[in-house]
Amino acid sequence: MGDFNHPDICWRDNAAEHEQSRKFLECVDDNFLLQVIEEPMRRGAMLDLILTNKEGLVGDVKLKGSLGCSDHKMVEFRILRAVRRAHSKLTTLDFRRADCGLFRDLLGRIPWDKALEGRGVQDSWLIFKGHLLQAQERCIPTKRKSSKSTKRPLWMNKELLSKVKQKKEAYGRWKQGQVAWEEYRENCASRQGSG
Repeated sequence: MGDFNHPDICWRDNAAEHEQSRKFLECVDDNFLLQVIEEPMRRGAMLDLILTNKEGLVGDVKLKGSLGCSDHKMVEFRILRAVRRAHSKLTTLDFRRADCGLFRDLLGRIPWDKALEGRGVQDSWLIFKGHLLQAQERCIPTKRKSSKSTKRPLWMNKELLSKVKQKKEAYGRWKQGQVAWEEYRENCASRQGSG
């Protein structure tokens, strides 16, 4: 959302007079965005826009009075979202509950010499893989991945998380003007070198 300053755009007809505004409209269309403000707010022009990529995501749009000396009207709106929490549908093998003894026994019962005799590499692999997957299905249960573990890659350990947190904090201090850019960059470079 914001002041896009294209007063010549007619959002109802999806048309514009100037080349720059037509390019903006094209960009909005190419990215499948919807403009949700319907009434003009500044001398009959719609300058402040709310763009969304999902119909029904933005609602209760209201134009309010001006803030201070600004000639723009305030725009109030709500982002509508479902309260329902998304559950992970990803599953993974639960090796902690695996029956390794049965797994070893099932694969040990197969007469591999006879099963693979006269077969090429590809056929032998497919036969081995089939037996392996059957044994896996019987001996290793699956579990749903928790949403916590799906957000973070396996290689992101506590030490790396700590360094990322320190870098974000240093960036925040720089953004607030507490440290100079050179000091921030030097600090980040020294952290990378120590890792």
